[in-house]
Amino acid sequence: MLGYECFKAADDRKLDTDACVRVVMRNKKLGLDQYRFLLKTIVSSGLGEETYGPRNVIDGREEFPSENDAHAEMDEIMFSTLDSLFEKTGVSPSEIDILVVDVSLFSPAPSLTSRIINRYKMRHNIKSFSLSGMGCSASMVAIDMVQQLFKTYKNQFAIVVSTESIARHWYCGKEKSMMLSNCLFRNGGSSILLTNKRDLRDRCLLKLKCAVRTNIGYDDEAYGCCIQVEDPQGYQGFLLTKNLTKAAAKAFTGNLKLLLPKILPVWELLRYAISTLRKKSTKGQNLSFNLNLKSGIDHFCLHPGGRAVIDGLGKSLGLSEYDLEPTRMALYRFGNTSAGGLWYVLSYMEAKKRLKKGDKIFMVSLGAGFMCNNCVWEVMKDGLDDTRVWEDCIDEYPRKNLVNPFTEKYSWINDECLNFVRLD
Repeated sequence: MLGYECFKAADDRKLDTDACVRVVMRNKKLGLDQYRFLLKTIVSSGLGEETYGPRNVIDGREEFPSENDAHAEMDEIMFSTLDSLFEKTGVSPSEIDILVVDVSLFSPAPSLTSRIINRYKMRHNIKSFSLSGMGCSASMVAIDMVQQLFKTYKNQFAIVVSTESIARHWYCGKEKSMMLSNCLFRNGGSSILLTNKRDLRDRCLLKLKCAVRTNIGYDDEAYGCCIQVEDPQGYQGFLLTKNLTKAAAKAFTGNLKLLLPKILPVWELLRYAISTLRKKSTKGQNLSFNLNLKSGIDHFCLHPGGRAVIDGLGKSLGLSEYDLEPTRMALYRFGNTSAGGLWYVLSYMEAKKRLKKGDKIFMVSLGAGFMCNNCVWEVMKDGLDDTRVWEDCIDEYPRKNLVNPFTEKYSWINDECLNFVRLD
């Protein structure tokens, strides 16, 4: 990886407490039960006051978005990150050999890859790919795709653009399981420059050590736990069911079985094998030991999908609050930016000067399908300290108090007396 850039919208796009309330109150289909659900969800989401929403939602046009709204949203994210990436790396658009764009919910014609090629007047023989429908784990799919292409094509430059279309997919109905996405997903995205040119090794930030993809779409519960549907009133949205945590655990476990032998030292795998055998042969005694991931991993870059996701991954991997800090802070500051979210976490690590030459970074992503796509990077140089999207606020982090202001301002909505009041 030669470089990467994340997107940060203008300040007038921030969805603070007051802005969120205005959006909620515009939906006249909601009642007291939905208000209480939204309050509980927003308070427990892990998002702060400075996340960014689509322009049409801020302007009050979320129920009737246009094609122009979706294109304007994509253009702003893609072109601003690519402009910055080309400027910082010194690589010209005409030098790009491979282009991969992953956006799950917006697949126009001409494609978004063609839109980028047209904007930057890229070469006619560029190999371009548009990925859709892969949710929050799409960026890792794109990275792995480039890795596979690099095995065939030598001395190449590749760009991956990862983002999500929110403008045309803001849910305007009243089904609780579909309202969750409005509380979690926010505007964001990233562009990443990759190469397999050996003479550029000294300029690289990171080197991809391995990548493993797992798709358990054969499981009906897993397939339907995170899916785009219409509610009974005809409003389109993203359905998140209670089976999501079960599917995530199954996909994650299957992925680790393939990935960990590639990244952990032999002595750690041997220790784990011996402890497992001892457990099986000694009934009634707890002699098992968990794998020590830190024997082969230095940093954990987890998908900032929500507080519950972070808590679950942290517990299953035995991580400390220091390990989880970059993911929690990325979620608090930028929200769940879908496929682009991992790069905000990585940027936080870099801005905090955590990364040293030789360190291993474990990236974990979960997404619709249901998929778990993980990879491991090695830091290639010391002195990585670019603050990128954290430039104006990194000194304010980590935040000790992540309590959402909704708790203080709107806790009265849970007053039982309101059960006997008609809300108009």
